[in-house]
Amino acid sequence: MKVHRGEIQLGCIVAEDIMGMAANPIIPKNTIIEEEHLTILQAFHITELIIEKTKADGRPFRSPVSIDKEMVEEEIINEPVGFIDLYLMTIKEFKKEFMNWQSGTSVNVARVRELMLPVIQTVQENYTYVYSLHQYCTKKDYLFHHAISVGIISAMLGKKLGLNPGQVNQLALAGVLADCGMAKVSPHILTKEQPLTESEFKEVKLHTANGYKMVKDTPLLKTETKLAIFQHHERFDGTGYPSSEKNNRIHLYSQIVGIADVFHAMTSERIYRSKQPFFKVLDMISEDLFGKFDIKVVNGLLQLLGDLRTGTSVRLSTGQYGEVMYTKPNAYTKPIVKINKTEELVDLSQQKEIYISEVFA
Repeated sequence: MKVHRGEIQLGCIVAEDIMGMAANPIIPKNTIIEEEHLTILQAFHITELIIEKTKADGRPFRSPVSIDKEMVEEEIINEPVGFIDLYLMTIKEFKKEFMNWQSGTSVNVARVRELMLPVIQTVQENYTYVYSLHQYCTKKDYLFHHAISVGIISAMLGKKLGLNPGQVNQLALAGVLADCGMAKVSPHILTKEQPLTESEFKEVKLHTANGYKMVKDTPLLKTETKLAIFQHHERFDGTGYPSSEKNNRIHLYSQIVGIADVFHAMTSERIYRSKQPFFKVLDMISEDLFGKFDIKVVNGLLQLLGDLRTGTSVRLSTGQYGEVMYTKPNAYTKPIVKINKTEELVDLSQQKEIYISEVFA
């Protein structure tokens, strides 16, 4: 949707790179507009830009200069729904479900499945959407973005590991419902901006058991799916909770949801912690968290998210833009990148201090 600079509102999502005189964008695609971006648009005399139809909070964009509300609504209804719109609408509807759970309503698994399946199908058709999930996550609605994104990543990782379509759908449900027990946590804890106290953290850790209780009687979830909700914070070395299980006593579904949970949390803005770069987190999972997850699941995640196609545009931690030329076997997060300005080839496997900070898939 093309709009004038004067129509832009905070929370709008940039649909195409906004270019200045240089080769690199002054505001990249998928950026959520904040005050600083409005200043940049004015400073660079950008008069028009392309934005998504849906804002970051899931509400449709409404131009303040629109003179015909019915025409705008008809346009929104008739235009095909893109992934961002589908994803943000799913967040909006899932938030309603979560608030129902907070008020004591039972989990409507059929409704959750109805929300998730179109998203999963869309991502399966184009897995590169996974690279932008963290960009839409806001501190205020982190819990809801996290649930949907963990469901998506879990499903895609399950597919990568060779699970059948029925198992992949169950993994999606395990991921999105993994934190349903958070509905039983005191609301002030969920929105607290400071680190949790010991007693508050103990209450949060009960979400795995509470979540299991909330879904244990539904026939729509397989036994292993319910187990993943209970076990997704267990770790391969026995340092997790609630039961300090080890190794093969942790179900494959639980390990998949667990690693998806950690990955999305670390790459997203949270109330009390800033996000970290996508590929840096992949490196941390494979190196710093070695032994926490089954190596098969770790390698699956690296192959799913780290093995970028030749020609993929990236931004490096140095601020340089380039494109992936080649990825060495077993060095998925450290490809050879050609820098746009200089055409210099940088082998990231030989440059340990440099990493990919953003993927423009």
